[in-house]
Amino acid sequence: QVQLVESGGGSVQAGGSLRLSCAASGRTISNYAMGWFRQAPGKEREFVAAIARRGTTTYDADSVKGRFTISRDNAKNTVYLQMNSLKPEDTAVYYCAARVNSGLGVRHYEYDYWGQGTQVTVSS
Repeated sequence: QVQLVESGGGSVQAGGSLRLSCAASGRTISNYAMGWFRQAPGKEREFVAAIARRGTTTYDADSVKGRFTISRDNAKNTVYLQMNSLKPEDTAVYYCAARVNSGLGVRHYEYDYWGQGTQVTVSS
């Protein structure tokens, strides 16, 4: 019932920063835990970060811990992923996802709705 649209992707040099946004429509995102995943060509979709419905709790993948920050603004119906100190291995399509059930999922099949993805490319 909720539609998700990612934006903010692009090309950046290693060490740079990008801020991804996930705008939701159709339903308020306060009904959902939210997550970010990424997928590089030929690889499985990988968990990046998740945030609880009210933003009280977050969980980050080890590969991005200390560099990426997930946040949400329920009043704006938007979820963000601030990415700092980007590395070439961060290059992937990044997807926003919504989870109906409570709790933070780390598997892609635990999420119910997905955006179309936005490309992030990090060059050396």
